[in-house]
Amino acid sequence: MTVTLADVAARAQVSPATVSRVLNGNYPVAAATRERVLRAVNDLDYVLNGPASSLAAATSDLVGILVNDIADPFFGIMAGAVQSEIGGPGGRAGGERMAVVCNTGGSPERELTYLTLLQRQRAAAVVLTGGALEDPGHAAAMSAKLARLADAGTRIVLCGRPPLEDSDAAVATLTFDNRNGGRRLTEHLLTLGHRRIGYVAGPMERTTTRHRLEGHRDALAASAGGGADQDELTVHGPYTRRSGYEATLELLRRSPDLTAVVAANDTVALGACAALRERGLRIPEDISVAGFDDLPFSVDAVPALTTVRLPLYEAGARAGRLATGAEEAPPGGVATIGAELMVRGSTAPPCR
Repeated sequence: MTVTLADVAARAQVSPATVSRVLNGNYPVAAATRERVLRAVNDLDYVLNGPASSLAAATSDLVGILVNDIADPFFGIMAGAVQSEIGGPGGRAGGERMAVVCNTGGSPERELTYLTLLQRQRAAAVVLTGGALEDPGHAAAMSAKLARLADAGTRIVLCGRPPLEDSDAAVATLTFDNRNGGRRLTEHLLTLGHRRIGYVAGPMERTTTRHRLEGHRDALAASAGGGADQDELTVHGPYTRRSGYEATLELLRRSPDLTAVVAANDTVALGACAALRERGLRIPEDISVAGFDDLPFSVDAVPALTTVRLPLYEAGARAGRLATGAEEAPPGGVATIGAELMVRGSTAPPCR
């Protein structure tokens, strides 16, 4: 049942005109009254209509793209690809669609807030990029919010995320095969003869972190002699260069006999390389380094970085087509996008 402005007014014990003044911000309202109205809006999950031009339509011409960090090439590439597919004519009355990139900074609260704002604007589509937060409460809140968006006519696309669990929302999902990519990367190092392999993981609460680490450990478990204490040889941190630098120094402190370091992504791998060189170690003569994602700078690193290629642009472009209805949703609503091992100069057989 749709919540109306009158429902909010009754809940807040004010007039509908007062609710309108609070929401539109065009008339002074006492602080206590404003707080009461906003609390009622939140309690009832009231959605304010978007611009007047979209009131007659089910949705507007707006497409929201949620990213953790637009400065990170992983997200920037996907967001740019989404926008490339939605920018042409095809919106209401043949007009252009407008993309709005929402930078969450990895905050679950900001993620939900942006979805609410896009709901109020009657967004035609929402594309959520990157891994999901592994928190049952947040997952339930996200499923409920996305279901309300979908019910209102908004297309929902997950790009680089696992499918939603226990959700009735109509969602198209493009998920990366992070687990298999992580396994193949570590199998490559094991084949070269490495056994003391340090791992610089991402944040513990992210699905991408868990899946890549699981692939790494699956490869070790299947290898004779690969069963070193993996908790000792794993350090978690943000997906940043600084994290790679600091975590690698910690790994060397714990295990000076490391012969290889696997980083959770290419940016982290650059930090790992800096730490190793600072300690006087040559790459790959003394120690091998590998990353993940195959970001544009990976091939220009010295030596070029062995990594796992995810087709970020292709995935983003497909997400854009799904968001505009230019492409049919995959069978069952989910498509798994494969990962390709890219062997370059930063890995070699161990010399110690």
